[in-house]
Amino acid sequence: MADMGPGLRRDDGIWVAALAMAGTDRSRGGLTGGPAIILVEPQLGENIGTAARAMLNCGLDDLRLVTPRDGWPSDRAVAAASGADTVLDKARLYPSVAAAIGDLVHVYASTARDRSMVKRELTPRRAAEEMHGFFAAGEPCGVLFGPERMGLVNDHIALADAVLSVPLNPAFSSLNLAQAVLLIGYEWFTAQTAPPPETMHTGHSRPANKEELLRFFGHFEEALVESGFLRHPDKRPSLTRNLRNLFQRAGCTEQELRTLHGVITAFVGPRKRPASGDKPADDGDAG
Repeated sequence: MADMGPGLRRDDGIWVAALAMAGTDRSRGGLTGGPAIILVEPQLGENIGTAARAMLNCGLDDLRLVTPRDGWPSDRAVAAASGADTVLDKARLYPSVAAAIGDLVHVYASTARDRSMVKRELTPRRAAEEMHGFFAAGEPCGVLFGPERMGLVNDHIALADAVLSVPLNPAFSSLNLAQAVLLIGYEWFTAQTAPPPETMHTGHSRPANKEELLRFFGHFEEALVESGFLRHPDKRPSLTRNLRNLFQRAGCTEQELRTLHGVITAFVGPRKRPASGDKPADDGDAG
């Protein structure tokens, strides 16, 4: 083996890098933090690994996995991550999208298809600027990515505040999972951190997180079923998504949701109590 200078050597006629991976310098301080990257039902461990590598490229380290098809942990993910072990080691597994986004205040859904929903649509660049403002206000964010073959289903997109759409060739805009994560991560990494042009003051409350919003959806939709409004099963899914999109756009505070719980209770009476051991229902606070 011949040593040909810093970082290079010759081994059996092949030039190889002496560093473990080109572009990697573990002596320099790294950047971490930023929005959660939520992979919904990813199909291949390799794609999880390359997504983790893209995340670490952009200083992101909060990886959340919703029911990966091939299980977790994954040796194939580790191999494909090419050293982004810190992201994989911290990755958290969730049984549902609702569980994965429960602690977040703002959620974006990455999709290349028009879903005919009334929902804000942003470029990754605009979303990154927005997320920086939210993080500065202490409001955690996350981005949903769907399975490689079909993407997110409409029920998952209905849980997001906005849709991310990447302006690409309209005749061929398909991206693989790691490409999509890298594009959005790059915009986050390079976004300006100037104060947002608009701020929502929430008084003595705070923005509701997704767990609180989903609890309200459950109470509201239960009341709609009891009242007969959702009496047609074939129309129920689309009506439910439309109503959820409406409240997503409203940006409710925690106190406003308590008030809405109280309004529902005033109309239909106290909510049915769950079986012993389950979490009690919230009948609201009209204050």
